[in-house]
Amino acid sequence: MLVESVLGNANEPTWQNRLGAVQVDRLMLDQWEAQKNRLRKHTRDGVEVALSLGRGNRLRDGDVLYWDECAASAIVAHVELGEVMVVDLSRLAKEPVELGLRSAVELGHAIGNQHWPAVVKGTRMYVPLTVDRKVMDSVMRTHDLSGISHSFVPGTEVIAYLAPHESRRLFGGADSTPHSHLPEAVD
Repeated sequence: MLVESVLGNANEPTWQNRLGAVQVDRLMLDQWEAQKNRLRKHTRDGVEVALSLGRGNRLRDGDVLYWDECAASAIVAHVELGEVMVVDLSRLAKEPVELGLRSAVELGHAIGNQHWPAVVKGTRMYVPLTVDRKVMDSVMRTHDLSGISHSFVPGTEVIAYLAPHESRRLFGGADSTPHSHLPEAVD
């Protein structure tokens, strides 16, 4: 099945009503696959779907990819967001200026040296897990940055606070896609 456009989203009232009365199959995608505009993958029920979306388009959770009222069936994208490391910078303001600046620069060096994408919002830095959680935790603990703490949360807990360009930076890292998440590409 070739999908060249999104028909709507399951969260829209019109689609909520339509989808409530039909058999809904799910195209399960991780955060990296959802950024691809060309992709071949099977739905949960085994239907092979080939995505061929326009340049710059990306799938969102709930996007309706197929609708057949006569057959009473639909295919909806389900996007799983990965975990995010949240780095709390709020205590830096309470540190002496020299110490706070040093910690901020060292944090930037540590994150940049790992080539981890990051978004800073207010006093928090969000970094998607691009490697094992234990590795990221180890990097942060090794640097032992004064005034900086970190924790890990599901991506669904932070996406609501991000602008579209920020969520693309965190969850749309097509260039930093881990090899274990490479989808079957449609050339």
